[in-house]
Amino acid sequence: MTRVLNAAETNPREGGATFPLKNRLERLMWSLVWNGLGIWTPVPFHAWRRALVRLFGGNIAPTAKIYPGVSIWYPRNLELQAFSCLGRRVNCYSMASIVLGPYALVSQGAHLCCGSHDVDDPNFQLFTAGIRIESNAWIAADAFVGPGVVVGEGAVLGARGTTTKDLLPWTIYAGNPARQLRARRRFADVRSLAEDN
Repeated sequence: MTRVLNAAETNPREGGATFPLKNRLERLMWSLVWNGLGIWTPVPFHAWRRALVRLFGGNIAPTAKIYPGVSIWYPRNLELQAFSCLGRRVNCYSMASIVLGPYALVSQGAHLCCGSHDVDDPNFQLFTAGIRIESNAWIAADAFVGPGVVVGEGAVLGARGTTTKDLLPWTIYAGNPARQLRARRRFADVRSLAEDN
């Protein structure tokens, strides 16, 4: 997990640091490499984008897909398991770990946000918590997933939905804040769906 500095000591509201120097330098190097060699590359270049993220510590399966335009704050905190996918313009604000299980899908423009602030703290202290999106779950376009959320296996968060709470497995949610709509049909993985039809 990325260490967060004590805001009472560093005073980030007046320009002080929120993260240690080593972390800031790593992110600077990552930003230069990703913006120069990765974020704009053509759609079929998934292997190249995977290689860049791995170079900076990401744990990326050989079958995972990272589409152009994806923003990754700190690749060392990103894990993409088999056949998982980050669509165009997904924002992985990976101040803590973000894990996508097998066949998990995050659609275009979604925001996975691992950081927030203590609004009752006069120093506006930053805190972080990881996000886990279990296998076969889908985060639809422009949706927001907040710090510490676990999206259960096969769960769906509809387009532009917002959740700061865990989503139950095989359940469909929508809205802001996300509301439970109905159960979703269960299946073992994408391949079993194809065999049923």
